[in-house]
Amino acid sequence: MNVQTAAAVGSALLSLAFAMLTFERWLARRRRHELMWSIALLMFAVAAAALAAGAGTGWNGPVFRIFFLFGAIANVPFLALGTVYLLGGRRVGDFATAGVAVVTAFAAGVVTVAPFTAPLPHDRLAQGSDVFGPLPRVFAGVASGAGALVVVGGALWSVWRIRTAGRGNAAARRLVVSNGLIALGTLITGASGILNSVLNEMTGFAVALAVGIAVIFAGFLVAAAAPRPVVTAALDAAPDAGASLPSRTAVTARR
Repeated sequence: MNVQTAAAVGSALLSLAFAMLTFERWLARRRRHELMWSIALLMFAVAAAALAAGAGTGWNGPVFRIFFLFGAIANVPFLALGTVYLLGGRRVGDFATAGVAVVTAFAAGVVTVAPFTAPLPHDRLAQGSDVFGPLPRVFAGVASGAGALVVVGGALWSVWRIRTAGRGNAAARRLVVSNGLIALGTLITGASGILNSVLNEMTGFAVALAVGIAVIFAGFLVAAAAPRPVVTAALDAAPDAGASLPSRTAVTARR
């Protein structure tokens, strides 16, 4: 097994484990942000599995289309929906989910039928610009860029609010670290283009995906370790914490 395949398999297994954990929590609590995270992480696992298949046995049309759809278009927007539910509430989250679902379904149709503009390399990961026309690439750029902006912006805003509400509190500081790790992990998963300039394409993407998912997973584990009573008290003590950051945001972020 080469480095690319090993990294991709590791990413798939880690993403699947994280998805199962968040889905289990959704089954127990029915909190919609956990369902969105579960879907997004399952998409990460599918994309990583496609990457492993391409790296291990060679690329073909169906494998590349699956990789492109779930790895470049759909996963980050669904990850962002978790942030929308946390910070915007159910009504805003449901509206955003409907929009993302419609766009993702349309994008899936486009990626499925879009003709390849050049022969697909068998032994290396092709860039979308090398083999696809403009429409699939527009979907990839807008979806991943907008989704990452929501995740990172929401995480940084939450960090600021929690830090303001729970300054000096160990549990609140743990949540600050957690949100920072989630934002950092999202940035890392989108940094495969930078790694591609140093490593070859499959290695660059596999390394970025594995490290990014590991960092996001670490953020989740740090949040889950925060004790509920201390954090809730710290947030409730803030003058405007209830208006600016729903109590369930801090509570669910560490579960």
